[in-house]
Amino acid sequence: MDRPLLFLDVDGPLNPWAAKPERRPEGYTTIRVALHPGRALRVWLHPGHGPALLALGYDLCWASTWMDAANRWIGPVIGLPELPYVDFGAGLFALRPDGVHWKTEAIVAYARGRPFAWVDDEQTPADQAYVTAHHAAPALLHQVDPRIGLRREDFAALTKFATSVTT
Repeated sequence: MDRPLLFLDVDGPLNPWAAKPERRPEGYTTIRVALHPGRALRVWLHPGHGPALLALGYDLCWASTWMDAANRWIGPVIGLPELPYVDFGAGLFALRPDGVHWKTEAIVAYARGRPFAWVDDEQTPADQAYVTAHHAAPALLHQVDPRIGLRREDFAALTKFATSVTT
């Protein structure tokens, strides 16, 4: 059986953007990224996240507004190789009348029936309902607190899910 996919959002799970701005979380490093001219973003990243994610038993994929830019700015800092990414194209930030997150439909389409976990800080019950209705394979929508990012408990939940779909 194929390994499950792990869709990774950057802001929230890897970059705890909602942490107090004057308090970088312990173990994190700061980078400044100019994705848009004249507007540098402060990004906090934990170098231990990359090796921990690689050890989980998933095929990793970016599912972030960073898209391919995550390979240039995020991956090298946390020790991830170049990863595929979900190309959200014109769907970026498009509001849906049913309350489903603008990423959800594209993630389900990208998965093509494979089991997956999706780590993000913006999922709602509407997203779970959409995935249940449109994706026959097992899926875990794992919400991470954007004030603290990925923690040991999150890695444990991801490990448990990967084990459940590969054994």
